[in-house]
Amino acid sequence: MGNRTLTGNRTLTIVFSTLLFGACHKGGPAPAPPAPTVQVAEVVQQDVPVYGEWIGTLDGFVNADIKPQVTGYIRKQAYREGAFVRQGEMLFLIDPRNYRDVADQAQATLERNRAALVKARLDVQRDRELIVAQAITQQQFDNDLAAERQAAATVEESLASLRQAQLNHGWTQVTSPIDGIAGIAQVQVGNLVSTTTTMTTVSQVDPIKAQFNISEPEYLASVHGDHWAEPGRSADPPLELILQDGTVHPHRGSVVVVNRQFSPQTGTIAIQGSFPNRGNVLRPGQYAKVRATIRTRKDALLVPQRAINELQGTYLVAVVGAEGKVEFRPVAVVGQVGSSSIVERGVSAGEKVIVSDLVRIRPGMPVRAVPASDKTTASAGPLPSSSSPAGR
Repeated sequence: MGNRTLTGNRTLTIVFSTLLFGACHKGGPAPAPPAPTVQVAEVVQQDVPVYGEWIGTLDGFVNADIKPQVTGYIRKQAYREGAFVRQGEMLFLIDPRNYRDVADQAQATLERNRAALVKARLDVQRDRELIVAQAITQQQFDNDLAAERQAAATVEESLASLRQAQLNHGWTQVTSPIDGIAGIAQVQVGNLVSTTTTMTTVSQVDPIKAQFNISEPEYLASVHGDHWAEPGRSADPPLELILQDGTVHPHRGSVVVVNRQFSPQTGTIAIQGSFPNRGNVLRPGQYAKVRATIRTRKDALLVPQRAINELQGTYLVAVVGAEGKVEFRPVAVVGQVGSSSIVERGVSAGEKVIVSDLVRIRPGMPVRAVPASDKTTASAGPLPSSSSPAGR
């Protein structure tokens, strides 16, 4: 009975082992996982403009401090603060009554002196006839001639006094000497003002001026290069203006002034650029970056910034090789252009660099490459200069 049971157990074990071996032999090894899909972009090779970038200060092309020519009390403010005013437009009215009276007095004095001149001329005319008839002495004739000349001089003096009085009366209307934006009034109605009082300031802001400083090497590079920093030498306006919010002013500017000397303290020279300012959007006192293309980098290699991976100070890019496998290569990043980086060594034009899933891929891993969207592809634009603040 016992031997029969043992024999049966051995038979079951053999059958179970046979079935298990058959099942394993029938299934074979587990299939390999599919290659992951990654997005790639081509390395682009093209000429890239290299630019310099400097901090600039905006100022009115002309800033006119409005001061009265006469002393008096302000009776009226005739302009709206912060508004555009025309040349000759009245800004303030100073009490004109005293100056009007002085002008009237000067006019009356002139008329009186003119009458005296008429009488003196009549006396001389009469004396010419009497002297011929020897009815008067030569002394009397000479006296009448002198009186005529004196009366004529008095009339000229009265005319000058009248013109001055009329000028003073006209100056009670304080007007703008230029077209521009009028600032906030520094005086109020009822204030007593004199010729030293600044009432307001009017600034011509279209065009507007931007002043910035460039280094001596940058200046010399311009003199020996494309002359962008010399007034009137560039065919097209070379300057761009980047505002505080990062937007670029829609109108390019030109260099209009290069200072006569370098600053011995900073080693820089001041440059003034002129920018169209339609709508008077830009105002004096603003800070902005002034940018100019100073040279062109030939055959630069551009890769998307998303493709750059920094590891312990080394920059790496993942390239899809000829067999569809991942290769990691070190590159030297020498600048940025929009959403792209300028690289040297490690890649060639036309190669496919990976811009997605960089943390999941490994060297030698096979991948399925698909083109990336346009936002991740390299795009050309100005390249910061290594000598400019932007490049540093």
